[in-house]
Amino acid sequence: MTSVAKRPHLTPRQLTRTSERVSFLYLERCIVHRDANAITAQDAQGTKHIPAATIGTLLLGPGTRVTHQAMTVLGETGAAVCWVGEHGVRYYASGRALSRSSALMEAQARQWANPRSRLAVARAMYRLRFPDEDPEGLTRQELLGREGRRVKDCYRAQAQRTGIAWRGRRYVPGDFSSGDAVNQAVTAAAQCMYGIAHAVVTSLGCSPALGFVHSGHELSFVLDIADLYKTEIGIPLAFDVAAESEEDVGPRTRRAVRDRINELSLLERCVDDIQRLLLPPEAALSASASDADRDVVTLQSDAGQQVASGVNYAGSNGAEDDYGNELW
Repeated sequence: MTSVAKRPHLTPRQLTRTSERVSFLYLERCIVHRDANAITAQDAQGTKHIPAATIGTLLLGPGTRVTHQAMTVLGETGAAVCWVGEHGVRYYASGRALSRSSALMEAQARQWANPRSRLAVARAMYRLRFPDEDPEGLTRQELLGREGRRVKDCYRAQAQRTGIAWRGRRYVPGDFSSGDAVNQAVTAAAQCMYGIAHAVVTSLGCSPALGFVHSGHELSFVLDIADLYKTEIGIPLAFDVAAESEEDVGPRTRRAVRDRINELSLLERCVDDIQRLLLPPEAALSASASDADRDVVTLQSDAGQQVASGVNYAGSNGAEDDYGNELW
């Protein structure tokens, strides 16, 4: 029997393409171990074998224990791993990005670094949130003003729909219980949406800090993405939960958000939205099937040119010696 230490590493060409993998697999209350090139999930009902190379991102929920060997095979097969709350509504930590390519991160950095493109992405985010309104030509201050009015209108509309007396948004950081029931529900829903957005942003290899609306915080881009679904999902669910009862608002809101994100396949939608925001239209359509699967390292040259790595460019007219494809 071949020991684990003697098993050969899988190469990128042996791995399942990202577009053919299960995008997100969620496990909870089980022990995750390794059996050959599969991971196993063991609980009181038995053991399930899951081919590691078919997993895009493994979400480890409450009650999971994962062995060193399981993490080894997940790393070899290029799967991302995130430690999350129940059904992904909280984000705690992660292993690696799902993508081997830096294309999406570089696209985010380019869009962020140019003030005009940064504003264009902010307008595109506004358009995603409020498709009935065209933000073209609006300044940042005008975007913020209109967004504020739309959110206030949403609060008023949900209060009228559910019959809840709405006295405005009240939240004291670190003191969840200081607000009334509906404010507690809004806070809980927002925290859940931040966790979901953080898991997706990290899995795609984007920077959580480079935001287009929010700025100055390590999670600025996470806040941007979570806000895309605030008026559609978070606020209406919070009012529904508070209207049912004022007891255990936090846990009930988190469960409601959990169920809703599963119904809407929100994780997959987040991936599509991020790619459309950061990449040109033609690139966004093919991102999951091409760039994310690349295992190619290039070198930066003049005028934005990318040249092959593993080549010695000491010659005055270009490459002199070819050292193959190894980095060292």
